[in-house]
Amino acid sequence: MIERISKIILVATIACFFTLVVFNNLTDYGTNFAYVQHVLLMDTIFPESKLTWRAITYPPLQHLIYWSIIAWEAMTALLCWTGVLRLSQALKADISDFDAAKSYALIGLTASCVLWLLAFFCIGGEWFVMWQSPVWNGQPTAFRMFTISSIVLLWLRQPD
Repeated sequence: MIERISKIILVATIACFFTLVVFNNLTDYGTNFAYVQHVLLMDTIFPESKLTWRAITYPPLQHLIYWSIIAWEAMTALLCWTGVLRLSQALKADISDFDAAKSYALIGLTASCVLWLLAFFCIGGEWFVMWQSPVWNGQPTAFRMFTISSIVLLWLRQPD
């Protein structure tokens, strides 16, 4: 039983994190948009970089990309919260029912991992060479969040 409670609490923590991220992105839109905008503009990468042709300078497209990230974060939060609800409802159920209740949490945690790997490492980090920026490099945070989400995902997958 304690393992199940642990899994529920950890998924709830990830859900809480993404809920706060979405809340912050909506209530302090400009601050976090500045981060996305600078990454897309590639205006703080190495001056001699030959990759600046990739920059996105069209503000409406920058906002669309930012809203896409916020939507992905909101979807992740919703999936994880739904997972918490289903896992909580199956807390005292048999093993197969509890395993079946993991589906939303597994999808939500996978969505978290995909966000950090695809948006922050692949697209931000490599396409827009965010790693070159001394100011707007989100890869350490992305690595931390990918690691946390992955550990919770692995723990959730462990049999009871």
